[in-house]
Amino acid sequence: MLDGFLYRGAPLRLESRYRRVGDVLMYERYFERDAPVLVMVHGIGVSSRYFLPTAARLAERCNVYAPDLPGFGFSAPLGLRPTVRRLADAFEAWLDAADLKVPDAVVANSFGCQVVADFAARRPERVARLVLVGPTIDRRARSLGRQAARLALDSVREPVGLLALETIDYVQHLRKSGIGAFVEMIRDPLERNLSLVRAPTLVVRGDRDPIVPRTWAEEVAATLPRGRLVEVAGAAHAVNYNAPDALTRLTLEFLHEPDAATGC
Repeated sequence: MLDGFLYRGAPLRLESRYRRVGDVLMYERYFERDAPVLVMVHGIGVSSRYFLPTAARLAERCNVYAPDLPGFGFSAPLGLRPTVRRLADAFEAWLDAADLKVPDAVVANSFGCQVVADFAARRPERVARLVLVGPTIDRRARSLGRQAARLALDSVREPVGLLALETIDYVQHLRKSGIGAFVEMIRDPLERNLSLVRAPTLVVRGDRDPIVPRTWAEEVAATLPRGRLVEVAGAAHAVNYNAPDALTRLTLEFLHEPDAATGC
C-alpha cells in the first residue's frame, strides 16, 4: 500500500525480491531491462523504499537496482556492529551476488554517501561514476545532538508522506539493529575518503537542506578529484523523494557528459 503511494506520477513500478548474500538475506527493489545499470543506496534508518519516486522514473531509461542494506528495511541484520566499513563490504558482496561487476552509476543519499564513498575509495576499479545526494556528515557538526536538531528542522521542510515512511522504516531498523548505525554515521569522517574517489562525481544538494549546508556540500565537491556541485531549488535533504523529476534529469544529464557517457 505504502509503495503504491510512492509511485504517484511515475510511469513504471519496480519489482522486489530477496537475495542470499553470504550469510545475510537481503531485500532489493529492481527494474531490469537491456540498458545501463544504476544502483541506489539509501540513508540512515530508512530503506530503498524512499528511492522509489526517483528509481521508477530512471527505470524508463535504465536498469535500476535499490537494495536494503543489512539491518535496514526488509534485509536481515549483519549480526555484527554495523560500521560503515562493514556495510560497504556488504554492499560489495551484494554487487557480486547480483553479478554487477561495475554499475554505470551509483546514486546514494545521506548516510548512503558515506557507505558508497568508503567502497569507492577502496575499490575504485568497481565504480564508474557517483551521484552523492545530500552527503553526510558535515564535519563542523559531528555530534548526535547537532544532527538531531538539523534533522528536526529538515522534517518540517519534507513532504508529510516522507515522514510517515521514515517512521515506519526507523522503527523497523531500530528493532533489528539498535542505534549502532547512527553512532557510526557520526563517527565516520566522510572527508577522509573523498580524495581517494577516482570516479566522476556529481554532488547534489537541495537548497533548503539544513542537514547538509551549502558550505559543506561545496567542500565535499572540492575535495573530490572529479567532483561538481549542483543545487536543486526548493528541495530539502531527501531530494530523491521530494524532487524526483529534478534528480532524474540531473542523473541522466550527468551520465551523458563526455567523461561519463554510458548511452543511457
